[in-house]
Amino acid sequence: MASSQQFPRQRRSEPLLITEAEPSLAEQHAFRKKRYAITMGIRAVFIVLAAAFYQVVWLMLIFAFLGTVLPWIAVLMANDRPPKKRVDVHRYDARPDRVLESRPTRVIDG
Repeated sequence: MASSQQFPRQRRSEPLLITEAEPSLAEQHAFRKKRYAITMGIRAVFIVLAAAFYQVVWLMLIFAFLGTVLPWIAVLMANDRPPKKRVDVHRYDARPDRVLESRPTRVIDG
């Protein structure tokens, strides 16, 4: 048998991804924090625009409303995890194959 000393392998800086695992919790948290910060930045822009357009009342009200609603939306988005991946699971199917059924069967309900 050949030992690992004879044939050294090159080390990679990152591990080889062999599964379809979801991102780590730290990566998910960092992404949610970034999305929250961006949403709150947009909210600040809406508040400034509402103050800038104080003479056009309908436009000021729209910007003020968006600036008021965005924190609630940002919190909902920050607390939301990414959707789980759909996994195809082979489950037992109790239905008999139609090939094996040669005659109709009688079902008695109790």
